[in-house]
Amino acid sequence: MTLIYVAAVIVVFFYLMNSSYLSRNNLMGMMSSISFTGIMAIGVSFLMMGGGINLASGPTGCFGAVIVALLMLKGLPWPLALLSGLMFGAIAGLVSSFFINRLGLMDFITTLSLSFMFNGLATYFSENNNVPIANQFFWQIGSYLLFGFIPMPFVIMLFFMIVYSFILNKTRLGRSILMCGGNSAAARLAGVNPKKIKTILYINCGLFSVLSGSVLAARMHNASPTALSSSTLDAITASVLGGVSFGGGGGSMSGLLIGVILLTLINNGLVVIDIYSYWQLVTQGAVLIVALCIDYLSTRARVSSMKKATMKNAA
Repeated sequence: MTLIYVAAVIVVFFYLMNSSYLSRNNLMGMMSSISFTGIMAIGVSFLMMGGGINLASGPTGCFGAVIVALLMLKGLPWPLALLSGLMFGAIAGLVSSFFINRLGLMDFITTLSLSFMFNGLATYFSENNNVPIANQFFWQIGSYLLFGFIPMPFVIMLFFMIVYSFILNKTRLGRSILMCGGNSAAARLAGVNPKKIKTILYINCGLFSVLSGSVLAARMHNASPTALSSSTLDAITASVLGGVSFGGGGGSMSGLLIGVILLTLINNGLVVIDIYSYWQLVTQGAVLIVALCIDYLSTRARVSSMKKATMKNAA
């Protein structure tokens, strides 16, 4: 609830600074921005809830979108091209989980290394140029306005958030994810395989990364090898702002949505009031630090309450 009040204060502040902040065009632009970050953040947040992290989400999405665009240029129907891009996302997640689960490598270093690789591959195959989308129907995925106002990417994001909220709260898989993120040892005792859950989550994260990149490509009518270069940290920041525990074990889709909205309100507001780009980077870094501090305090409070409950039961 506090974040909603914070968002309201941010909206009022930027509106007073520039009334065009709440113009129709800017609101539609913000909904589109929320969508691309939000779609990627679904996969990122679920992985974080399960105790993992993926720093390659942005490059995975860029390379996946480049693959989709190149295949459509070759004449492949857009559903098959999109499916091929999603298959790459799944393979990228599977490769990450192999190095992390089987070889025991650190997830930060592994996914950071893969991010460099995918970044380079996207640049190589696109020849460092935007790859045009050669399918007008595919454009509609990114450009269609529901009721003449709501961008289709926003509808896609909300659909998946509703589905994944159900998975998280009403299914055994959702409970297993939170259990693995909160205490993997206890999860094993309960019959849950943390490595299997993490593999599923890394594959899922790769799928949503490519979906985000493909929807952005549909919106822009071309796939850029660098379009999502900062989206990984945006997705992580939005997740933590929305209450997803950085250490795993907690979070919700409703909180994630609020976190994505809050981050977009800030980023868009800085652009609208014409703040220099380097100050935008400073602000984004500060927001991430604040989000991490909030996560630290909430985790500390949760652990403290669990200790007190344990001591009370023991007594």
